[in-house]
Amino acid sequence: MADEPRPRLGRGLAALIGEASNDVALGEVSGVRGQRRVAIEFVRPNPRNPRRNFAESDLEELAASIAERGVIQPVVVRQLPNLPDVFELIAGERRWRAAQRAGLTDIPVVVIEADDKLSLELAIVENVQRSDLNPIEEAMGYDQLMQDFSYTQNDLAKIIGKSRSHVANTLRLLKLPDSIQKLVNNGDLTAGHARALLAVADPEAVAQKIIENGLNVREAERIAQEEADQAADTAPARSRARAPKDADTRALEKVLEDVLGARVRISHNGDNGELRLRYSSLQQLDMICQRLRG
Repeated sequence: MADEPRPRLGRGLAALIGEASNDVALGEVSGVRGQRRVAIEFVRPNPRNPRRNFAESDLEELAASIAERGVIQPVVVRQLPNLPDVFELIAGERRWRAAQRAGLTDIPVVVIEADDKLSLELAIVENVQRSDLNPIEEAMGYDQLMQDFSYTQNDLAKIIGKSRSHVANTLRLLKLPDSIQKLVNNGDLTAGHARALLAVADPEAVAQKIIENGLNVREAERIAQEEADQAADTAPARSRARAPKDADTRALEKVLEDVLGARVRISHNGDNGELRLRYSSLQQLDMICQRLRG
């Protein structure tokens, strides 16, 4: 898998879905066969499309617009092997669904050559560019590329034009219970809320508290930090059986906490000791690293 073409996927697909001219698209995405109209019953949804949720109200509004003006931007498809007259969607499933509701008999398409891997790459890129994926759908798309095609987080970062920390943070959401993932899917919790819940012992209880009280992400992170602090304070006595800290050590901890923006604990053992930093999210870890590097 060569790294060179990956950064071009997003730009080429953006052109195909209407953010630039089709002439640019034809030059940037290889294997483009051009635009045509295809009977709508010969276009099938992509089973690998990471987007699973299509709001009824959005589909109804788009269907009304399509009934009035038609499909302005063509959908992107690939031809299915051994089925020369059948095409599978890569980008534009929402338009395809709305076109059916509007009663259209055919739909404009751009046909490109793509295997399963490229099809999934482009589907994720298109949805990320348009902010159509909720965080869980995005995470599932990334995970599918990693599981099915042995992608690394660095590979994904190059493809979608995001940082590796963004990819890592998004994938971590799949560690949450299904009930919490459903709340994110429904829009009851944001990705920031969900990441804070990764650090608590009972994420479902804290999620309910967030929703009931309308807590923002910073307040949710504070709950996670307080729970982590409480767990540290109630650790087994043998792990905490040390001489009481003197005022100078406590003062130094406070200075370092103010500088680094994280909880700091200093433990002395004669002339040596341990400096421990606690963080509640990868964003906080990134911030600590940046501050340590000056």
